[in-house]
Amino acid sequence: MNSETRILMCPPNHYDVDYVINPWMEGNIHKSSRDRATEQWHKLFHIIKEHALVELVDPQPGWPDMVFTANAGLVLGKKVVLSRFFHKERQGEEPYFKQWFEAQGYTVYELPKDLPFEGAGDALLDREGRWLWAGYGFRSELDSHSYIAKWLDIQVISLQLADERFYHLDTCFCPLNRGYLLYYPPAFDFYSNRIIEMRVPPEKRIAIGEADAVNFACNAVNVDDKVIMNKVSDDLKQRLKAVGFEVFETTLSEFLKAGGAAKCLTLRTTEPVMEDVHANEPVESRTIRLEGHLLDTGLINRALDTIVEGGGSFQVLNFNLGEQRQSTSTAEVKVSAPSHGVMEEILAQLIDLGAVDLPQDERDAKLEPVLQKGVAPDDFYVTTIYPTEVRIKGEWVRILNHRMDGAIAVVQTPQGPVARCKLLRDLELGESVVVDVAGIRTVRKTGAREQRNNQEFSFMSSGVSSERRVELVVEQVAWELRQIRDRGGKVVVTAGPVVIHTGGGEHLTRLIREGYVQGLLGGNAIAVHDMEQAFMGTSLGVDMKRGVAVRGGHRHHLKTINTIRRYGSIAKAVEQGALQSGIFYECVKHNVPFALAGSIRDDGPLPDTQMDLIKAQEEYAKLLEGSEMILMLSTMLHSIGVGNMTPSGVKMVCVDINPAVVTKLSDRGSVESTGVVTDVGLFLSLLTKHLDLLTSPYHAA
Repeated sequence: MNSETRILMCPPNHYDVDYVINPWMEGNIHKSSRDRATEQWHKLFHIIKEHALVELVDPQPGWPDMVFTANAGLVLGKKVVLSRFFHKERQGEEPYFKQWFEAQGYTVYELPKDLPFEGAGDALLDREGRWLWAGYGFRSELDSHSYIAKWLDIQVISLQLADERFYHLDTCFCPLNRGYLLYYPPAFDFYSNRIIEMRVPPEKRIAIGEADAVNFACNAVNVDDKVIMNKVSDDLKQRLKAVGFEVFETTLSEFLKAGGAAKCLTLRTTEPVMEDVHANEPVESRTIRLEGHLLDTGLINRALDTIVEGGGSFQVLNFNLGEQRQSTSTAEVKVSAPSHGVMEEILAQLIDLGAVDLPQDERDAKLEPVLQKGVAPDDFYVTTIYPTEVRIKGEWVRILNHRMDGAIAVVQTPQGPVARCKLLRDLELGESVVVDVAGIRTVRKTGAREQRNNQEFSFMSSGVSSERRVELVVEQVAWELRQIRDRGGKVVVTAGPVVIHTGGGEHLTRLIREGYVQGLLGGNAIAVHDMEQAFMGTSLGVDMKRGVAVRGGHRHHLKTINTIRRYGSIAKAVEQGALQSGIFYECVKHNVPFALAGSIRDDGPLPDTQMDLIKAQEEYAKLLEGSEMILMLSTMLHSIGVGNMTPSGVKMVCVDINPAVVTKLSDRGSVESTGVVTDVGLFLSLLTKHLDLLTSPYHAA
């Protein structure tokens, strides 16, 4: 034994698989041979003893996992942070490990009882002593990292585990001498992998495949340039040998049945203190408040999932359940994140769900000036579909002209601050822009449960399903259209040329003629195909009655464009009697405004088609103002564009035969949107039939 390294082990006198607290234990209860386990443990013990000083802690009856001493605590110098086990099956080990550490003269730090941390199983020192890698996600809580950084005065790098098979950091991550790292990347989330890549240069990273990972290749003991591990592939042994490591293999199959191998069976108790390394602030915590029908809407679950999936952790501080069916509930949740950047991402999503960041009760929104026209400051807040307020000089100010994917521009006026949602290109010098997420809240409507459940035709909740009865959706849309028309509301349609191809043009024409549509959006194609049908009875040269291509029909498209260009506009073609039917004829006749946005593929184009993209967006936005419902009819490009311009509160129905299109719109998160996967011609035909039923004498009675 040449090294001064000391390692703590515990004989397997009472080892067995008595319960299931990780995936490896499934199906292995009482299937581990104690004789084989003892033999394997002693082989490991003797290999380590040749290269390090091994100390022993006495095993205790009733605690079979004491053999995994890596989880006793985290040692640095003569300090130790004692483990707080997540599962009750291991919590009884804590006093025995505490007694051993105190007997050896260590200063023992104990975390709060409700804050899990499982020692060197989830905390591994960089072998050059520069920082501490700390895992969280399954057994250890992120909030424990702040205590560790403070007590041990060391920089902590937090890594989130993402695969339940690798429930401890040491099952998938092994820092080696000379700055090398043996690890299994799929065990970590994207952000943690980026952190690893930023800290460890490519030539020092030894990433392994799944076959070696499930043999716990990363659960290895490293003493100087020696790596002691369970049986692994020849390829991995050669890779380690190529960078100067000597590999010692020893079978530990009996311990794999409990989810452990060489590293789990050992605790390094000689970790030197680096005098020039000091603590950082590894974890940022904020407290949020949620209010509403948190349980029956699933809002609390979505919020907590958002935190975890975003790389953070949470603690529910208070939860007050509404006493009556119509009562709302409130929850206060402590959110923790491994860095400020991650916290900002999580909070932005929580604000989108209606959460309020409690510290902002005392904090205004952060504002930074626009220094270059059309360019926002770094870290500007990006608006969502929900109406938003910002706190300025202690007062909440509602944002004007709200839409998603914009910046919040603030100007001071004699009447007070004014906040507007603006596209980046529209930002002006002299304005300030909201950055960060402090002092921001979204405004959500909280309807009573009875209103939500008993409304005669409550709009379908957000979602997409090709199996949902189309007739049911159509019936609800027809009822809503009738209500909006009768009260003088506004419905906007965005439509693609498929409406014409599928025979839906005549039905959309009826909707316009009978006052159900107050605005029409589309591209060059929908207008050309509609007027081609009106002029020649074809669409892209296909006879709409017989469904067959006609001779010379390929020229009909361009002939239509040429005709309208001769008259100067669609309106002039109608006024002079050239265009006598169709969707755009009805728009002109009934003063229904329309906007056509061009693209690079457009023929002609029509004189009405706006080929300046920015101007087209402005025309779309103007027509969308005040709309209560948008029918999106089989046009992916225009539907997604319109969806991004539309704030929360506007009912949207997206109809397309392609599920990907309606899924894209549903993912915006509006609870007042629905996607219908069906033929748009069939949808429009059914819609007009249901509208007829609503106006029939029988239905009126």
